[in-house]
Amino acid sequence: MDQLILVLNQLVLWVAAGAMMFGGVVPYVPQYRDIRRTQNAEGFSSYVCLVLLIANILRILFWFGRHFETPLLWQSIIMILTMLIMLRLCTDIRVASELNTKRRAFADFDLKYFWLWSRFMDYLQCVLTFTAFAAYITYLFLDSSVFVETLGFLAVFTEAMLGTPQLYRNYQNKSTEGMSIKMVCMWTSGDTFKTGYFVLNQAPVQFSICGLLQVFVDIAILFQVYYYSRYPQKPVSHTVHTTSAKAL
Repeated sequence: MDQLILVLNQLVLWVAAGAMMFGGVVPYVPQYRDIRRTQNAEGFSSYVCLVLLIANILRILFWFGRHFETPLLWQSIIMILTMLIMLRLCTDIRVASELNTKRRAFADFDLKYFWLWSRFMDYLQCVLTFTAFAAYITYLFLDSSVFVETLGFLAVFTEAMLGTPQLYRNYQNKSTEGMSIKMVCMWTSGDTFKTGYFVLNQAPVQFSICGLLQVFVDIAILFQVYYYSRYPQKPVSHTVHTTSAKAL
């Protein structure tokens, strides 16, 4: 009996670790399929990719200063790859639909067109440049516990704030039209599971605090869905983008 309980306990741990590693990218699978099917990326902001890339690169660098659960490390690696795939698809579709033939590049160093470049390679150059710079700074201050803890906080806080622009945009528009409720429910359930995983596995305290903040933002967006559907603040348009995401 004890052996069976031990096996079941190990199985639960493996399932939880797998869910932790891949759960974060699940909401983006239907988005990717919808964007590819419709050849329309207007409902998905590429700034989502920017925020998640920065957050997960910083989290990986934090691991070198303070080791945390291996599934969390793999989660960051998988999320980075997923965001690069999303970014490539959105860039190809956007450029193909642009009438303007002028090409914008990362090497132009034009802040007006930051993260609005014409080739996926330019985004990749930016990500690699940021990674190299952040890695160099981390290497210099790796012995400083204050720096390491601050790095960890910035990593998870950046990700936790991902939903706030969507929250603010809904407030400005006095509507949640064009935002997928299914997606928000997936965010909420995923963030709740993630926060529980942080607490139960005694992850660094920054992870748990920012996880709770992320759940709070998700719940606030769900409340907006309820409130604006029950008390409409403006006429409802017939244009709906089902690929909406936590967007800037």
